[in-house]
Amino acid sequence: MCTSLLLKDLSGSVYAGRTLELPAELPYLVAYLPKGTALSSKAGKHAKLDYESLYDIFAIVVPNGSVQDLKVVEGLNEAGLNFSILAFSDTHGPDDTFGEDVPVLSAIDLGMWMLARFSTVAEVKHALDDQPILVDALEALGGVLPPFHYTVHDRSGASLVIEFFKGARHVFDNPIGVMTNSPSFDWHLTNLNNYTHLSNVDHSTATFLGENFVQPDSGIAAVSLPSSDTAVDRFVRAVFYANFSEKTDGQDATIRQLGHVMNKFDRPKGATVYSSAKASALTKSAGALTGQTETPEFITEYTSWITLIDLARNTIFVRSYNSLSYVKFEMEKLRGANGPKIIPLEAFDHTAEAAEGLLLSH
Repeated sequence: MCTSLLLKDLSGSVYAGRTLELPAELPYLVAYLPKGTALSSKAGKHAKLDYESLYDIFAIVVPNGSVQDLKVVEGLNEAGLNFSILAFSDTHGPDDTFGEDVPVLSAIDLGMWMLARFSTVAEVKHALDDQPILVDALEALGGVLPPFHYTVHDRSGASLVIEFFKGARHVFDNPIGVMTNSPSFDWHLTNLNNYTHLSNVDHSTATFLGENFVQPDSGIAAVSLPSSDTAVDRFVRAVFYANFSEKTDGQDATIRQLGHVMNKFDRPKGATVYSSAKASALTKSAGALTGQTETPEFITEYTSWITLIDLARNTIFVRSYNSLSYVKFEMEKLRGANGPKIIPLEAFDHTAEAAEGLLLSH
């Protein structure tokens, strides 16, 4: 579930693409929170961590019981900091050793906290050194521990991965800007050593035993790309396309190019299925959250939505499963909103040219 990557245009501007896969539609909301919005996080029995947003925020969120408690799945702030949640089944720890009077950040609130307080990956990394964080149960997921890891990008192209596994918090610099799911990020980087042969150059002719042979089509260079939809294979493919995709000039051309790249990770319903008996806690809680009363024999994960983000110009494009076109949001047009604006993601369809106007009217 979920593939995240970065592209740059010819001028060096940074663009982020991500897909989100689940076997059910969560109650996604589009939220715009202007700077000055009061926010908080609560982890277990610890004191609340209260803070105020220093930046305007645009995000796709899921309410944790109510819209007063929003969990960021994908977001961007006005400084060009981008945050994404991706599934990570290996989540574990750290142990709770903090006093009850210590304001502790719940890991699921990392997105809102980062987007509200920081403008660069360097600032985030520095702040993480001093901020107590715990992975605690989430009401929106039926009380299970959130099985996620977290990616952060900024306008410079700097990238960070935050994971909780083996009882500890791990913060990795991400020099390639790509992330998928389990195993841990450092494992994926090590695995890339097995793919040093990859190239986008077709080798379409060969001579065997004195006889010449010609491949009559183009595309043979991709023959050794791993083909499954597992996180391991998607990671390698994402690196391939992020590395070899043609650099383009300006926002329009680069958003189109990024859209074509993300199409490589767009999973239709039924492409693969698995027994519901092997469903993860995240999958089971997603079904319960959407009111699923009967468990099907087989489950299929599919791409619920895709985002394309221009970090330099604070522009977000969103495409849902039920649309072939993207809805465009420009944060500049939302500036000055009188308080938070929140609307269901499903309210936006491919005909919604004035997406900001619809959001501002709520």
